[in-house]
Amino acid sequence: MSVEINQKTNDNVALKPRHEWKYGITFPEYLTLKHRLSAVMQPDSHSINGIYQIRSLYFDNLRDKALMEKIDGVNNREKFRIRYYNGNADFLMLEKKSKKNGLCTKVQARLTKEEAQKIVTGDIAWMKDAESKLIAELYAKMLSEGLRPKTIVDYTREAFLYGPGNVRVTLDHDIRSGLSCTDFLDVSCPTVPVGDDFGVLEVKWDEFLPEVVRLAASLPNLRPTAFSKYALCRIYG
Repeated sequence: MSVEINQKTNDNVALKPRHEWKYGITFPEYLTLKHRLSAVMQPDSHSINGIYQIRSLYFDNLRDKALMEKIDGVNNREKFRIRYYNGNADFLMLEKKSKKNGLCTKVQARLTKEEAQKIVTGDIAWMKDAESKLIAELYAKMLSEGLRPKTIVDYTREAFLYGPGNVRVTLDHDIRSGLSCTDFLDVSCPTVPVGDDFGVLEVKWDEFLPEVVRLAASLPNLRPTAFSKYALCRIYG
């Protein structure tokens, strides 16, 4: 089961550290990969007709700390975001994604729509008394580091699962930036397409990556890259 949209996920869940590879892909590569992955992996059960929509609101400070650490390849870094799926803002997740020594970890906590809207508008005093340690941590860093909502990142995702190794392979495309708009609960907030590639292939696993998946997700011209949808969506500011 996908942990990303598991609506039974409890507050302050820390997910197991995982390996992660990313590749920029063209449209022909996307079609080839989709066919190959479908032959050996199971589709994410939460998808609708094989796909689902993701909208995220990313945080950064006035010095763009999260953005610059990503660009500079800082070994130990983190970023905060709020995310929901398929336009369903009744299920919102605050996430802190960290990367250290090549391994990615993620901590999650549920937010209500009202809580998320308050964060967007700068009404954050309530956060200091939140039961969730992650919400309290975001509040502390909004005060001490000046973290603020920075940009919306929208995209379409197709996800494939493979039990051994807890492998998750995703094909993300139609990546769009909200530019300066941060009211991500407002469906009328304009977004624009970004990037030269059609999309991105992401391969995530725990202790080992089965050879059958490695082969299915491999194409001659693909090379791992430090791809970041957040960084891509910051291209306009």
